Amino acid sequence: MDCFYAAVEERENPSLRGKPVGVAGSDRRGVLTTANYEARKYGCRSAMPVFKALELCPHLVLVPIQFDLYQAVSSQIRAIFGRFTELIEPLSLDEAYLDVSYLKSGGAVIAREIRAQIFEETGLTASAGISSNKLIAKIASDWHKPNGQKEITEEEIPAFISALPVGRLWGVGKKMREKLSSMGVETCGDLQAFDQIELVKRFGKWGIELWSLSRGIDDRPVTAHRIRKSVSSETTFSENIQDVADLVPPMRKMIKELVEDIGRSHAERVIRSLVVKLKFADFERTTAERAGHIIEPAIFEELLVDAWKRGNQRSVRLLGVGVRFLDPQKNQQLDFFDESPPFDEESQSKEM
Repeated sequence: MDCFYAAVEERENPSLRGKPVGVAGSDRRGVLTTANYEARKYGCRSAMPVFKALELCPHLVLVPIQFDLYQAVSSQIRAIFGRFTELIEPLSLDEAYLDVSYLKSGGAVIAREIRAQIFEETGLTASAGISSNKLIAKIASDWHKPNGQKEITEEEIPAFISALPVGRLWGVGKKMREKLSSMGVETCGDLQAFDQIELVKRFGKWGIELWSLSRGIDDRPVTAHRIRKSVSSETTFSENIQDVADLVPPMRKMIKELVEDIGRSHAERVIRSLVVKLKFADFERTTAERAGHIIEPAIFEELLVDAWKRGNQRSVRLLGVGVRFLDPQKNQQLDFFDESPPFDEESQSKEM
């Protein structure tokens, strides 16, 4: 979907159309969940602190988050997907993979029809990427936003991926881009010059994945029933916390809520590790993690201290606690080379 939350808000309140709109929490210390295209012209983007967005765009219109409304619209869209295929892998409320390879109609034709039905029934626009694997389809889905689509055939993948900046690959964030740039790597074609052995020496197991991604290779199937990997909770404080001892009471409350959430919805899952996340006043983030199968407040407190020490006495604006689950289908080892966020998209974010 195109700027989903903001688009829903504009649909509900047409007076917002044409104005820069950000969907965010209740005060300046929160972050933008979504910024519409008018706001993006000023540099506003999702996950940006509200106060920063207002500096860039003083006339930004902030609207509160309405998750129930977005979930209801998402269900409508999911129902439209279901008319075409049962092989649907949701990534979030506004994004999903669909496997339509078994249908006679071409993927581009199906995508165009899905987008038309979404607009007709919800008044919202969607963009689509069509290709022979998830990696390329995902990249292509951003190519002609908003309200567009792009198809990349299997034959076109080698030329397309070779010219692609490495920053467009899944898992390649700012730090990884800097590391690759220091190696003279700016495009996937540049990265293809390195063999697997060299990439493994430099990046460990992640090097194997980089080798495949840079060639447009992705054998992951569309998984209709996605397994939740983690549960977590985050709190952004109304004022920065200066002392680690002052973080303990809110953390204990969050741990209690975490236990209740797991008992209610994930009682059958096996915990593999406990995680504490801190974001400091300068927005630098650190995560402390320890293997364990039960939630022990004492371990969370030890992790909190470990994470706090890395801040060199900087104050804290955000605290997160969570658990990662064991994969029920196989025993996975912790991958510390990954630049993915410390918690998955299922995190529950709050403000205090």
